[in-house]
Amino acid sequence: MSRNPIQTPADVAPAFRAALERFDPGRRSLILGHFDADGLSAVAILARTMDRLDRPSDIRITGKGENPWSPALRAELEARRPGGLIVTDLGVREGDILPGTPTVLIDHHVPTGTPGDATVISGNGWVPEPTSSLLAYWCAGAPEDLSWLAAMGLIGDMAAEEFPELAEAQKHFGKTALRDAVSLVNAPRRTASADAGPALALLLKCASPKELLRGDHPETAVLRAAKAEVAAEMEVAKRVPPKVRGDVAMIRFASPCQVHPLVAQSWRGRLKDKIVLAVNTGYRPGWIHFAARTANGTDLIRFLADHRPPGAGEEYGSGHIQATGGALRPADWNDFATRIGFPDEKVPE
Repeated sequence: MSRNPIQTPADVAPAFRAALERFDPGRRSLILGHFDADGLSAVAILARTMDRLDRPSDIRITGKGENPWSPALRAELEARRPGGLIVTDLGVREGDILPGTPTVLIDHHVPTGTPGDATVISGNGWVPEPTSSLLAYWCAGAPEDLSWLAAMGLIGDMAAEEFPELAEAQKHFGKTALRDAVSLVNAPRRTASADAGPALALLLKCASPKELLRGDHPETAVLRAAKAEVAAEMEVAKRVPPKVRGDVAMIRFASPCQVHPLVAQSWRGRLKDKIVLAVNTGYRPGWIHFAARTANGTDLIRFLADHRPPGAGEEYGSGHIQATGGALRPADWNDFATRIGFPDEKVPE
């Protein structure tokens, strides 16, 4: 692996350009990204940048339960035969994503392994910590017309006010417009279909958050419908009372929408001394999805590692120290639930 040489924002663009030099110029590269506001904004910045470098690329956004280290996604990537991979906001894990293909990872989550021979541009451990979209913005050389995309990723992931890039974007484009645009862009990936395509389309074609919100493009109406769908599911899920055992509070429900992170976050402030687990048994058939949040300083990555069931895979326990989660098969969920003091929360295997 190319060790992360990044010490300052000024180091990011040269590292990115050096990584691109390893790509095969005779084949289109592929940008692979996460489907939340930070990941989508990073993808939009990178796609626009590659176009400006006369290196047009294809785009693939992950869906429910997908990750680039899975055999299914690897098979798809092998069939595409890209000249290089740019992977953003999808973590840093063990092993090559696509052996033999030059790869650059742009990410800020806690690494869980060494990603083969990939070049890693990581913001993890920085204070304050840049999101994937801000790293992508620095990769692009910080062009002023794309600053709103970097700001959307910052707001969507953690609203870090310390970054001057966010302050400048809010001054130029408007704080309210940016936050409203983030809310819309985040909605489709939380729906039952989890189709973030319309959100990405808007980020690729719009010049500002206000254009995105105006409704000039048909995708805006799609995003508004998605937001309404998620709001309705959230209204039901947030009424489920928590069960508290020791240091852990569990809220369990079944929804086809990805509202478990929202539920965990909503209870985090009310149960400040607990580890909050929002458990969704209806998100994806054959899996139990959960989000973990806390306001008490517990290292949730370590907490999940300490209670890891033997069958847990890459879907378990990555992310941030105080904002993580996972997905488990029923048997492994039952093991995990018992380990943390909730044997009565087992599900049929």
